[in-house]
Amino acid sequence: NKYIWVSWNRHKRVYDVLLWLGIIAFLGIFIGVSQVAPPDGHAIDPMVGMIRGLGLAAFTLLHLILAIGPLARLNPRMAPLLYNRRHAGVSMFLLGLGHALLTLLYYGGFGVDNPVSAMLASNGSFTSLSGFPFEILGAVALLIIFAMAATSHDFWLANLSARTWKWLHMLVYVAYVLLVGHVVLGSMQSEPSPAFLGLLAFGAGVLVCLHLAAGVREWRRDRTGSGAEWLDVCAVDEIEDSRAKVVCPANGERIAVFRDGESFSAVSNLCAHQGGPLGEGKLVDGCITCPWHGYQYRPGDGCSPPPYTEKVETYQVRIVDRRVQVSADPNPPGTPVEPARIASEEAR
Repeated sequence: NKYIWVSWNRHKRVYDVLLWLGIIAFLGIFIGVSQVAPPDGHAIDPMVGMIRGLGLAAFTLLHLILAIGPLARLNPRMAPLLYNRRHAGVSMFLLGLGHALLTLLYYGGFGVDNPVSAMLASNGSFTSLSGFPFEILGAVALLIIFAMAATSHDFWLANLSARTWKWLHMLVYVAYVLLVGHVVLGSMQSEPSPAFLGLLAFGAGVLVCLHLAAGVREWRRDRTGSGAEWLDVCAVDEIEDSRAKVVCPANGERIAVFRDGESFSAVSNLCAHQGGPLGEGKLVDGCITCPWHGYQYRPGDGCSPPPYTEKVETYQVRIVDRRVQVSADPNPPGTPVEPARIASEEAR
């Protein structure tokens, strides 16, 4: 494959512009309020305001990033936010990096020791909450987020393998736990207001509830799986043109059955890119388009259009008494399958 550094289409440009306008507005409002109406009545040093603003912006954006996944599972309308989530992740890393660098320079850049040593030596009691070196927690979290940002390009996805890449990026949850500890043991020691602790608990609670709700929904869907050789999907009129219905065999992966006019084809619901839910996507220019990152597959053979080489499993489909049925047995990835057609069934 040929890789290029970054390829921005119109959707990506709009996404990034809106994202950074939101970030700039957030920082402007936070720093402005800290100067005009500080909580304790005393104006905060502008540099301290910038340090806190960058850290809060990064932490808030991390909450939004972690919420996008389950929200997209619960409501397909959220899928456009998921499509370029990696852009938000890189932006979050840049905010966190800015927070870390300014903190090092401001609090550790004016002594005889180098800033890193000065910062790490400022707290050294692992047995005390007030003296715990919370900076280490933030540093480790930033390293994890850096690894994710540095490997966000599809070059790394292809060369690390999808499974390894996915596990690496699942470390975002470890980073989140570390950052919660960093905030609780750090800034909340100097700002012990119940409001801050309440906001942190609310954000973490929302994330836990969203993930549990999405997990329960997927678990219930999988429990409806049938062990029959041919799975009854639905009536032909229940599948919207260019869309899909998803069914689950008793002991297999979910199957996405797509309608293209009067024709019906079925492929694995798992995108070969990152396991995205193909059945929640749609046909675009005759190709099944994954809602996560736009990877495409031809419905007739499960192959990506040239020059791409990804393939997914295909399934036999038939129409009986105007009901769509799909075989539970997958064909090897890229196997051509004749689509089932309503006209052919009615002509019998």
